[in-house]
Amino acid sequence: MTADERAGDVGPQEEEGTAAPFRLVFVCTGNTCRSPLAEALARRHAARRGWDHLEVRSAGVAAGTGQPASRGSLEAADQVGLDLSHHASTPLTAELVDAADLILVMSAHHLVRIVELGGGGRAALLTAFAEGKEGEDAFGAPPIPDPFGGPLDEYVRTRDRLDTLVAQVLDRLEPVLAP
Repeated sequence: MTADERAGDVGPQEEEGTAAPFRLVFVCTGNTCRSPLAEALARRHAARRGWDHLEVRSAGVAAGTGQPASRGSLEAADQVGLDLSHHASTPLTAELVDAADLILVMSAHHLVRIVELGGGGRAALLTAFAEGKEGEDAFGAPPIPDPFGGPLDEYVRTRDRLDTLVAQVLDRLEPVLAP
């Protein structure tokens, strides 16, 4: 089954005359750098498209609870008018995986944890999904490098790459999510 078919299967369903939210979750390691940036960017892109039924969250496979976004992510986000000052890290849980319609991860090793939690059929590497490459085609898709502890320019490159990929993801989801 392709990601488009999967997204169609799990898209917003009618609940008493209103569309149920589509739940998109971005996952990285500590939920302080990449996934919070992706979450904020997705919210911005969704708002620009008028998609108020898209719920976006982020989590980390090795995250503690309540950690702030990293300084580099805060600064990179601030440069483009995004506010991560209220971000608090969230560990990836079975409940979060169960509630998600689509889970996009930054690195292939994050998929292992998603599969362990029962969400393998609804998860993909962000770069592969954005480019329409799932299953066998996903092998060789590049991860999003973790900028943690690096200089600001690494965070800016990560933010810009995520911005492009998130826009591509939402373009792919448009047939399911467009009002």
